[in-house]
Order: sequence, then C-alpha cells, then structure tokens
Amino acid sequence: MDMLIVRGGERLSGCVPVSGAKNSALPLMAAALACEGETVLHSIPNLVDVSTQSQVLGSLGMQVNRDDAGALHLKTVDETSCIADYELVRRMRASVCVLGPLLAKRRMACVSLPGGCNIGDRPIDLHLKGLAALGAQIRVERGYVIARADRLRGANIFLGGAFGSTVTGTCNVMIAATLAQGTTTIESAACEPEVVDVGNFLNAAGAKIEGLGTPFLKIEGVDQLQGVEHEVIPDRIEVATLMIAAAITGGEVRLNQVRPDHITAIIEKLRDIGVQIELESPEQPARKQTILVKVVQPLKSVDCIALPYPGIPTDVQAQLMSLLACVPGISIVTDKVFPDRFMHASELARMGARIRRESASAILNGVTRLSGACVMASDLRASAALVLAGLAAEGETVIRRIYHLDRGYENLEEKLISLGARVQRVKDEPNNMPESLKLTDEESRPSYSELMEALTGPHWNQRSSVEPSESSNQTEAS
Repeated sequence: MDMLIVRGGERLSGCVPVSGAKNSALPLMAAALACEGETVLHSIPNLVDVSTQSQVLGSLGMQVNRDDAGALHLKTVDETSCIADYELVRRMRASVCVLGPLLAKRRMACVSLPGGCNIGDRPIDLHLKGLAALGAQIRVERGYVIARADRLRGANIFLGGAFGSTVTGTCNVMIAATLAQGTTTIESAACEPEVVDVGNFLNAAGAKIEGLGTPFLKIEGVDQLQGVEHEVIPDRIEVATLMIAAAITGGEVRLNQVRPDHITAIIEKLRDIGVQIELESPEQPARKQTILVKVVQPLKSVDCIALPYPGIPTDVQAQLMSLLACVPGISIVTDKVFPDRFMHASELARMGARIRRESASAILNGVTRLSGACVMASDLRASAALVLAGLAAEGETVIRRIYHLDRGYENLEEKLISLGARVQRVKDEPNNMPESLKLTDEESRPSYSELMEALTGPHWNQRSSVEPSESSNQTEAS
C-alpha cells in the first residue's frame, strides 16, 4: 500500500490539462452493454474505478480494450452471463449501473448490492423503484438484486429522494427506458452534466431522449441501440480540485480542456472567497476552453452549501473545507446531499484546523497556517482535501490509504508536481515516514521542556481548535 508525502509551502504555477470525467465514464461504459456492435469512448481516464468497471463488463461477456491513443473499445461477444459478482461490485458503487442495461438487453440481471466510498447512507431504492415501474420483477436475496422482465414497458416515474435526485439512478433507469416499449417520462431526474453526457451518447446510438439537463425526461423506446464513438466530458470535480489547489497555495494556474459552464457555482463561490478566475479562450469549442486561476488579494471567509446540480457539488465540499480552514474568519460548510460526509474534518483538525460539527454543517474558524501531520484518507474526495491541506501546511504531511485517491483522479500528484508542488509517493512503511513526523525513538521524541512549552505557551490565549460540545462533556462525565 502507498502513501503520499506532501511538503507544504510551495506556490503553484503553470498549466495542466484536465482528464475526462470519472462520473460520466463509468455509466457510459455500462451503457455500452445495451448497444449492438462496437462502442468507442475517448478521453476515458486511466483510473482504478475504470479498471474495476472493465472487469465487471468483462465478466458479463464484453471485450474492453484501451488503444494507444487512450480510447476504450467495448464490444459484447457473449450475452449468456447476467451476474455481476460481489467481489467486483463491492469495490465501486457505479457498477450498479449495469443493472438497467442488462434488464433492457438481456431481460434478466443479478447484480450485487454496491460498495464505494464511506460517505453516508446511499441506498439504491430509487433505482429499483424506477426499474420496477418499467415492469421488472425485482427481489433482493443474499446481498444481490435479482431482476427479470420479458419486455420493459414505458411508464411515468418519479425519482425524487429525501436528499434530491439520484445521478446513477437516473442513468440506470434512462438506459433501461431507451429499449422499453412505449414512452417513459422521468420526473425529478438528475440534471448533472454526467447524466446529460450519458443521454447524448444514447441519442447518438439511436435513442430518443428529450429534456436532458432538466428534471423532466421524455424517452421514446426504440428496438435497438448501435455502438458509436463518443468523447467524455471533462471532469468538473478535478477542475474544482485543481482550482482550489491554486487558491490554497496563493498560486497562478491555467487549466486546459475545461467546460466552464459545468462549474458555474464553483467559480462564483471561489470568486466570493477572493480568488481571481478568468476565461482565456471563449472562442474555443466547449471542451477545449482554458481558465486562469490566481490569488492577488487576501481571501475571505464564506458560507457554502453543497446541493444537487447546478449547485456546488457534494464532491467538492471536502476540498472547499481545506481551503476555508486556512482563511481567517468564520465559515460554515453545509452538505444537503450527504449530510454525514464530514469524516475528513477530524483529519483536518489533526493539522490544526479549527472545526466544529453541527448536524449537516461544519463551522470553521480559519487559521493562518496548518501544520503538517500524519493523516488518514476516509474516501475519495477526503483524500484530495488532505492533499490540498498538505500543500498549504507548514512542514510535511503524510496521507495514508491513498488507494481512494487512485480510484478517482488520474495522475493527480504528477499534475501537482508539474505545477511546482513537492509530492512524493512511497510505500506505507515505517522507514519511509519523514523524520519530522517520527516519534518512535528517544532522539525524535519531544523533550520535557518542549512539551511544557506546548502546554503553557502563549497560544493558549487563543480559542482552542477542539471545542467539546455539551453532549460530549456529558458522555465523559457518565
């Protein structure tokens, strides 16, 4: 297992390209199951999740090959298997997107309940509700969804949930509905660009979908979809992560191959914080645009709320917390998509961030500088947030369990290094721990006088970064 060592204090500058969107690539790969002939997907990022999805599709009789230009070629050669096994699906939630195309094309499916990042409760009840409305007979047994349908039929479907629409659920039901008999309407469909990208691919393959990008979809069923070539949209979450990397280091970074119209809410929030953002190539095609991100003035505290698109994505909430932890003043970050997605808060606190949880919100009292520490990544976006915090911290930061990072970012450390960051990937072994973070031998232990200085120094006049709540005090007393 690997870990990252980040040496903070470097101002990022330079230019990097943005990879294709992971959250679009995975359902697009699943959608190829519903197509006849070969599908070619361009700009698919080289990620662990893409490799996992390729293995899932391979187990379902599909050949998946990457050519020298980086494009994925997908073609079904055997339609006898309809089982997506637990050992593969448990690694990644998006694998459940094979359920819809299997039902539509092969009339049956047996798909393990999915795994993925630990960011709160994410049931697939809306997926199953939508597919059942199309006429599928569904039951859940021993951790598997088992579904059959002689022929799916169009229906009126409502996909709204307690915390908004479902992206993967919309993709699953939309793919299935393209091969259903008759007309399907989906109300409260997800509007995210990744859903639009999958819909555009399906339309190019012969589907008849109207209303993409709105909460109301109308789908006229067709008899067959034909494989086509399609280029995946840029990854808006990677764009946001790199923009925040520039901001947190006071840098100046150009990002190529960007869709600014997909990140409007993020751009406006960063501008509220005081980050200068310029669009440099408005005349270029949508995917080929360049944005310049730089810091020329002190940053300001703000309040942020993560919402379904077109709001600030929940997948950017953790990265924004890292930035705001370094901005003087009080900021409040609220997540209305996954209210429990704050496992990174305790790790940021290890680096000196002053954070207090209040239900679905985190209240941050910004500090002038974080300090390097050994921290643990809990999920994909938390990993990125801790890397960003390490870039801004004083000294060295070690981020462990970075296999999460490899699931969703293509060569993130190489891109940061090209911008001037000092990031090193090493084996997670004791002898690779930086000397500054070693406390295992007598020479590296702080002395008694150093510990007394830490306990009695003048910084105790400031407000503590860890503020126990009333409830926690009661628990201690009991």
